[in-house]
Amino acid sequence: MREVAFIKQNKEKWLNFETAILNNDFKDADALASHYINLINDLAYAQTYYPKSKVILYLNQLAAKAYQKIYKSKRQDTHRIISFWKTEVPLLCYQYRKFIYISFVIFSIFTFVGSISAANDGEFVRSILGDRYVDMTLENIAAGDPVAVYKSGSNWGSFIGITINNLKVGLIAFILGVFLGIGTLYIMFKNCIMLGSFQYFFYENNVFWESVRGIWIHGAMEIFAIVIECAAGLILGASILFPQTHSRYTSFKQGAKTGVKILVSTFPFTFSAGFLEGFITRYSNSMPNWLSVSIILSTLFLISYYYLIWPYKVHQQITQTPSFVTT
Repeated sequence: MREVAFIKQNKEKWLNFETAILNNDFKDADALASHYINLINDLAYAQTYYPKSKVILYLNQLAAKAYQKIYKSKRQDTHRIISFWKTEVPLLCYQYRKFIYISFVIFSIFTFVGSISAANDGEFVRSILGDRYVDMTLENIAAGDPVAVYKSGSNWGSFIGITINNLKVGLIAFILGVFLGIGTLYIMFKNCIMLGSFQYFFYENNVFWESVRGIWIHGAMEIFAIVIECAAGLILGASILFPQTHSRYTSFKQGAKTGVKILVSTFPFTFSAGFLEGFITRYSNSMPNWLSVSIILSTLFLISYYYLIWPYKVHQQITQTPSFVTT
């Protein structure tokens, strides 16, 4: 069968299924599962005979939405929280993976701009970080402890204060996505410029490695989580700009719901980063290099695996083994 004929034959069925999922218009979970299996069969057919077709992407996204709906429709809901972290969020991250990639690209560009600006303007770092912070850090560097600022205050006080601040940054980055994503980009720009100039400042003062082995103990998860939160904000903005086949209001509701779920998924990582900053980073100077590097790499691997690798594994599982979703 030619691709055009295949699409024409099934288009109305797919659109009706998509609308039913969006409006929760199914009498029971068995009917939903039956439609889902038919959809998987269409997806398998398209992957076999039209491997380069855009219809595969559409059916993949529709299958992910249907699978999430099936999970919600199960009568046994004792593992709802587990399924949220293990399946629902990864499927959303797979479905909206382009926003995560875009967020990382923008993050890299903005951070690079911050570094270059600091390298070409001797006063740029002071204008971004403030004279007080710069002077204090220079004193710490002269005293042989570049990251001494992380040793101030109590463990619990630092943990709570830092965590609340990071949660606030992520929440603002997401909410400002309602301004067509521009607000999210502003928050990202502001934080990335600060990060780039901050790291260049240590490089310029010949303590770059000391800053990395200390700051990135907590920074690996903290910064990564902010990038994901900004991706959630971009999803919210895109839902208003590009409603596709839905009304703008319906698209916005869907985008807000998706964005909130992705935002919430970052909270455990934000709490973990706050704990590391409050209790571990302050000892970075006294710990051996292998230990600080191990903490950095393991935390980076953990959050990277969850948002970049696990979503593909979950998606592959549900598209290759449709029979396991029966209720």
